[in-house]
Amino acid sequence: MSTITVPQYLNLQEDCSALRQAFRGIGCDEKKVISILGHRTQAQRLAIADAYQRQFGENLSKRLKSELHGNLERAVLLWMMNAADRDAVLLHDSTSGLGTKDTALIGIVCTRTPSQLYTIKQAYYNLYHRTLEHAIDADTSGNYRKLLLEIVKGNRSESLGVDRQLALADAHALYKAGEGRWGTNEDTFIHILATRSAAHLTTVSQYYLQTFGHSLEKAIKKETSGHFEDALLAVVQSTCYPAKFFAQELYRSMKGLGTDNSSLIRVVTTRAEIDMHYIKAEFASMYNKTLEHMIAGDTSGNYRQFLLTLVGG
Repeated sequence: MSTITVPQYLNLQEDCSALRQAFRGIGCDEKKVISILGHRTQAQRLAIADAYQRQFGENLSKRLKSELHGNLERAVLLWMMNAADRDAVLLHDSTSGLGTKDTALIGIVCTRTPSQLYTIKQAYYNLYHRTLEHAIDADTSGNYRKLLLEIVKGNRSESLGVDRQLALADAHALYKAGEGRWGTNEDTFIHILATRSAAHLTTVSQYYLQTFGHSLEKAIKKETSGHFEDALLAVVQSTCYPAKFFAQELYRSMKGLGTDNSSLIRVVTTRAEIDMHYIKAEFASMYNKTLEHMIAGDTSGNYRQFLLTLVGG
């Protein structure tokens, strides 16, 4: 459920003129920009960008890039993209330069549906003229790479139906591949977690707990490590309880000294129009404080105001 509040009526010409006015003079009226773009749906934002180009002969995103700065600039520019382009840009950023930003790579690849991954792969190729698979292959290694590449193939079923006998067999297969043997058969974990439907994996997780007395997540933590472990856990958690998974991501981005603004911006801009309402409820339940309160304490200025606008604070 979205946390974006939108006006009852949309006037594209008024919005474009107001944005143009916000760019005039010394400095940008960032509050005006936030008051408009922070309260428009994706379809409305794209329509505003198109109308702005026709009305003023100028690309709105390029103008925003020249007017805004820092975290606010990054957040607003991502917000102005369609969902597939946004994820493609985030994935490209996660595999560019020195080192790999694995939190972002895992947070997108392991949580998107096959249909979403299909459009993301198209967007990635259109933007960067190489495949997402090539980028992942070049920047990761081992079983972590194998898992991500298997997921990106998009062979996971999106069916809501569950074959309970197969789900029980999968739970036993995962046990035999991990806790039930010396060493770990990682290929079994990769095959089941990368190809089974969300409904099926939820049932597998339930059967694992019922049959072996503890969660599949505990088994993954015991049997695997590093980014491979993180990716497997992301698949299970985002499948079985997505709101809790993203609430945890938001909390980790802000806990302790300093703020991981990249992760904070990524989760807020990608989930605000999908399930932020449920994420906020889960966040409050888990951490005894509201998401809005934690964002307000960890950010400042118009960047803070923009994030609070998107989460409905």
